[in-house]
Amino acid sequence: MAPSKLGKSVGAVVVLACALTVGSLTIDSSPTPAPARIAVADPARLGGDDLDRSVTALKAQLAMQPKDFAAWAALGTGYVEQARVKGDPTRYPLAQRALARSLELRPGYDAALAGRAALAAARHDFTGALRLVRETLAANPYNERALALHIDALVELGRYPAAWQAAQEADSRKPGVPVFTRYAYVLELRGETGRAREVLTRALASATSPADRAYVATELGQLARHQGDYRTALRHYATALTAAPGHPPALEGRARAKAALGRLDAAIRDLRELVRKAPLTGAVELLGELYEVTGREEAAREQYALAEEQVAQERVRGVNMDLETAHMAAARGDGKAAVTAALAEWQRRRTVHTADALAWALHADGRPDEALAHARRATATGLPDAELRYHRGVIEAALGKDAEARRSLTAALDLDPGFSPLGARHARTVLDRLDGA
Repeated sequence: MAPSKLGKSVGAVVVLACALTVGSLTIDSSPTPAPARIAVADPARLGGDDLDRSVTALKAQLAMQPKDFAAWAALGTGYVEQARVKGDPTRYPLAQRALARSLELRPGYDAALAGRAALAAARHDFTGALRLVRETLAANPYNERALALHIDALVELGRYPAAWQAAQEADSRKPGVPVFTRYAYVLELRGETGRAREVLTRALASATSPADRAYVATELGQLARHQGDYRTALRHYATALTAAPGHPPALEGRARAKAALGRLDAAIRDLRELVRKAPLTGAVELLGELYEVTGREEAAREQYALAEEQVAQERVRGVNMDLETAHMAAARGDGKAAVTAALAEWQRRRTVHTADALAWALHADGRPDEALAHARRATATGLPDAELRYHRGVIEAALGKDAEARRSLTAALDLDPGFSPLGARHARTVLDRLDGA
């Protein structure tokens, strides 16, 4: 089975759109008086059991005060967050109804519009998210969630110069944890990892809620891991899990770091526990890879089937899953299906990750000559991502461009030698073959 990766494609910024705790500390951010209500924390600032308790409390509050437009907006936000944390796409229609009810009660309410933008981003409708963000900012130019989502949507549409401008504008209007993390990712896209680390360190120092601390510490862990500094990454994941025990992205990141260090059994144990609680596609796929690399073929097939089932469920609930489908189909050797899905996504948005997915799909379909231009585009921004360099190197090797392939594959392994259980192994195999030739 060909190596695959679902970690950093849509996930990198989409997770920001849904997971990072943005918005005010209270339910009502409206400048006009809101109905009297029970004090309930904004669910977008919570995680785990606290998030579930907040959603339950909001539902109880709305049973008593069904015209509380601000509580409806907060409930919709809570459902979007639960969908992310639990890997449960059935929450999306609930979020849509709650946000619609808020806007029925208070047309143009910026918190509900921002919630709709977050829902669109969670469903990978980034064009729709951008439209809703702009509508939100027209209503309230200082809406923190909308300012952060504005950066996310532009990044996910591949509009990187505009995203950089949006990050600077957001920082001038509403500096804080949500904007700092977006700013850091735009810097990472530009290859400025040192500055990105500085910004994230600043964000962690300013984080006050457990969910904020967990999210920012996890992002620091991801940055370190992508630079091959796995022990530093593990320290950051430990910080995240201390702030929010069971934080899914931190658990997955910790498993990836352990696997990169050769601690495969420990990584498998972490992933089993995570998948049992939240069958997130990336974690399920990674568990399958670890089973495959350790010779447990039947267990690997079970995980791959579970990942495909999860993607199908997401699609039924209105989530665009073409990018994930392209990765999975290429990994399973179904080049035609991979190209179909990747081309569909490429028509929607032209990012480094969609370029990479299309390149790898074309390679899987036996078309490396067409794949190379997309692989080059995927590596053009300077984003330090070993997977992108690995894919380019394999494609170059298939075309007989041995010197270029050696450079790309060596760069991938130098940057992040454990970037993927299967991918890193395959990269070394191709390099050995090139050296032997």
